[in-house]
Amino acid sequence: MTDKEPVLRTGGADNDLEELLGERLDAFNNAATGGAEETEFSVRVTDTDGGIIAGLTGWTWGDLGGIELLWVHEDHRQAGWGTRLLQAAEAEARRRGCARMAVSTYSFQAPAFYARHGYRETGRLPGLPGGHEDVHFLKELT
Repeated sequence: MTDKEPVLRTGGADNDLEELLGERLDAFNNAATGGAEETEFSVRVTDTDGGIIAGLTGWTWGDLGGIELLWVHEDHRQAGWGTRLLQAAEAEARRRGCARMAVSTYSFQAPAFYARHGYRETGRLPGLPGGHEDVHFLKELT
């Protein structure tokens, strides 16, 4: 051990730090949860040229699935792509042994969409810019 004092620094984005913290927290979480590891998945919709029309990223961890991001290009909204993405994600989570699915969305984004698909609101985090909230949902996949 050295006599030097630790240094606290604040800065912009730090990819190396984010990667290191992710690795360390994953190891801690895996130990605390009996070895359950988080694994990611994705669902994408492309046009005939390979351009992305819509997509979803998610994860599974033990018997819990989660939606990280869901987006549909504005030219393709109201065509059912969001529903199909959500159904595909739920099917993948079930295939991986999940019994529940979690998601959060901002109050100006899609809370009504998730509620229509059987997601139950579990909480809100107020104080987002513009007076908005982060709305949390959970759905039983059985």
